[in-house]
Amino acid sequence: MTDFSEVYDRYFRDVYKYALAISRDVHLAEEITQETFFKALKSLDQFKGECKLSVWLCQIAKNCYISHCRKLKFQDFGADTSKIDSGMDLEEQISDRETAFAIHKILHSLDEPYKEVFSLRTFGELSFKQIAELFGRTENWARVTYHRAKLKIREELK
Repeated sequence: MTDFSEVYDRYFRDVYKYALAISRDVHLAEEITQETFFKALKSLDQFKGECKLSVWLCQIAKNCYISHCRKLKFQDFGADTSKIDSGMDLEEQISDRETAFAIHKILHSLDEPYKEVFSLRTFGELSFKQIAELFGRTENWARVTYHRAKLKIREELK
């Protein structure tokens, strides 16, 4: 696959979904996706094939998002987490925008890979198999990591 337009056509949707999953912002996801492919085009000769091309592109997207967040310095908008009912299922809570913002605040404080696995599963709607593939791990690892992330979030909600 030497023609970059083929790479772009084949992986654009995957990279965009990943960027949307980690950013939760359509416009930012578009920006990250475009920046990802720009950076990939500039450094395609550095791709050694040690992982799948889609994984390499998603790593670039992740780094673009981290750079963006560092520029913003993670502004605190003061969401009140005390209103959240920790007995509710996390997936149901995310449907409420205010609650979702509070969960995002907690999510940003989680260590990796919990933060990313939870985001990919919940917001990116990726399967455990897809998450495992991104990390180069087993599907069971993805399930366990997601479960532990949910437990950590619930603990913070109390």
